[in-house]
Amino acid sequence: MIMAVVGTTMLSVSTSCVDEVHFGDSFLEKAPGGTVTIDTVFANAEYTEQFLNTLYSMQYYGLPYSNAYSQQTAPYYESGDIYTGKTAMLTDCYATNYNFGLKSSYLDGTHTANYGNRADKWHYINNRVWVAVRYAWLLIENLDIVPDLDEETKARWTAEAKCIIASRYFDVFHHYGGVPIIDHSFNGNESSYAMPRNSVAECVDFMVNLLDEAAEVLPWVTDNPASETGHWTKAGAMAMKCRILQFAASPLFNDSEPYHAEGANNPAVWYGDYSDERWVRFRTACEEFFSELNANGTYYLQQAETTGTDGNVRPEDYRLAYRKGYALQASPEVLHSVRHFTTDAYKSGYYVWHQWMSPTLDSDDGGGLINRAYYPTQEYVNMFPWADGKPFDWDEAEANDQLDTMFMVTTLTGKNPSKNRLTRDPRLYEEVWCNGMQLQLDWTTGNMSGNFQEVWVGGSDAGQSQMTQTGRYPSGYGLMKYVMGDDMKRKYTQWVTLRLSDVYLMYAEALAQTGNLAGAIEQVDIVRSRVGMGGLAECNPDKNLTSDKDALIEEILRERACELGMEDSRFFDLIRYKKKEVFETPVHALVIHRIKNGEVSDTPWREGTYSLLNPKPDYPTEFTYELVEWSAQTRVWWTNGFDTKWYLSPIPVTEINKGYGLVQNPGW
Repeated sequence: MIMAVVGTTMLSVSTSCVDEVHFGDSFLEKAPGGTVTIDTVFANAEYTEQFLNTLYSMQYYGLPYSNAYSQQTAPYYESGDIYTGKTAMLTDCYATNYNFGLKSSYLDGTHTANYGNRADKWHYINNRVWVAVRYAWLLIENLDIVPDLDEETKARWTAEAKCIIASRYFDVFHHYGGVPIIDHSFNGNESSYAMPRNSVAECVDFMVNLLDEAAEVLPWVTDNPASETGHWTKAGAMAMKCRILQFAASPLFNDSEPYHAEGANNPAVWYGDYSDERWVRFRTACEEFFSELNANGTYYLQQAETTGTDGNVRPEDYRLAYRKGYALQASPEVLHSVRHFTTDAYKSGYYVWHQWMSPTLDSDDGGGLINRAYYPTQEYVNMFPWADGKPFDWDEAEANDQLDTMFMVTTLTGKNPSKNRLTRDPRLYEEVWCNGMQLQLDWTTGNMSGNFQEVWVGGSDAGQSQMTQTGRYPSGYGLMKYVMGDDMKRKYTQWVTLRLSDVYLMYAEALAQTGNLAGAIEQVDIVRSRVGMGGLAECNPDKNLTSDKDALIEEILRERACELGMEDSRFFDLIRYKKKEVFETPVHALVIHRIKNGEVSDTPWREGTYSLLNPKPDYPTEFTYELVEWSAQTRVWWTNGFDTKWYLSPIPVTEINKGYGLVQNPGW
């Protein structure tokens, strides 16, 4: 980290990058022949604003969008590399059959501290964290020399830079624990560069203090959303504080025992004890956020509008509200987001999320050869309740002959389906492609249209994929989140760093952990009501949620998985609650067979030419269902157990050997 070259992003008057910045032995080393200096960058407000915009480009963007390593693009940004893989594939929500970097290190159990590119879920060096931190301090320290910059703008840009530092530190913190705190820039002439790891407590306070200072200055919402959307605001800073304190208060760091025996005396990997006050601190941060929200408004959950002819809100209307909440750049519930406009529109680049993940794109339609590499599991699908909010239970649904209606009920017009009535939590259809789903959801009316997906063995869309666990729907399901099939054509995809529904669920967790179970349920119900579901406690009368804290926490974690799918939430929820048993439990796929004339018929419905002599058959509404263990890529944790060392990543040996003070994480 500190001793490595980590970036080449100094801006000149145009967009060329000519300064090479070393964060290590010299910390600031002028590239031979370079022309851009600090004096140039801070010579006027325009150049300085360009420099600030460069900082924004260094934020974490959670949807891989490049093959930068093979293209030798500098600076290499590993979390943006499609071949590394997202942490979602390590959870119970998704399976994969592609040889991602995380597969060959994590799932195979071969990961070591001698790793290179594409081997760790968060490369300690190659994610532009440290160059972003250094540049942010350079900005803060040099704003006073900008001649034509007013004091108000200086204060705001300083606050925005502090938010970037804090958020970038958290990007590292929740993968590694305590790391060295860099609280100023370096000029290359320092006498010593000893930089030992700071403790969990020190890192948490460092990040929180930066955000508190920023929140005192920043506006609650940007002054000019048309040009400033994506800039840090007071709302974003306060929400990020909640996220940091949520992670810090969780059992990974806040417990009577360390997560790994070797870490007992290492304050960089846990607090050293358990304290209720850490949960109280987290709750207080949430209370402060909602106090400001009540006072200032602006942000709210996107609500469903009545579009049906009968005047009722339809399940698809709730789908649309949920989709707009995270997908639209003007969404009222997005508190902070990051964009990569030059690479993430439909067909603008081979490695963008749409080409790789969409189940509707073949290679001749802009897709790649290895599309659809994240497959929702049956464990994930089971988390989504019925449409009224009552929990879905596979065994109960099978016993009650409800499996044929576990996704939707189809209405036939003659031989053709005219409508699907969605039967589950509307969020399911925004996270997962299910059998019978139509390809499009209109952005204005919420109407569903397009081909009905034939996700059964021999179906037009699934083919034999479920039998081979390859192809388009190998788990019986396809990935929907952040993809949306053809609905995202020629639309740019933002990465939502923070949104309001997440903060509601954070607040619910904080209240539950500090004894206010009824208040926690109220916060969860705010999120559930947006998609038309009943109250959590009323829909789960057998779980004693008003009196059993552990049961309520489990329900909150399940709600988070349903609400925040593919948003990096599930993996870190499992990590911070030390859910060893979840990592050790195999996941399952669904094999569907069509029933035709009372017999299994692995044939498509949408095929051939029909006539009076060869009439089109009724749209299939009866199937058989079999749950099978995912075997395309097994996980070492399923057979050998989960070593708790996996909760945090190893620091590269190459960094430790540089001798500036890093200590390895336990077990590595």
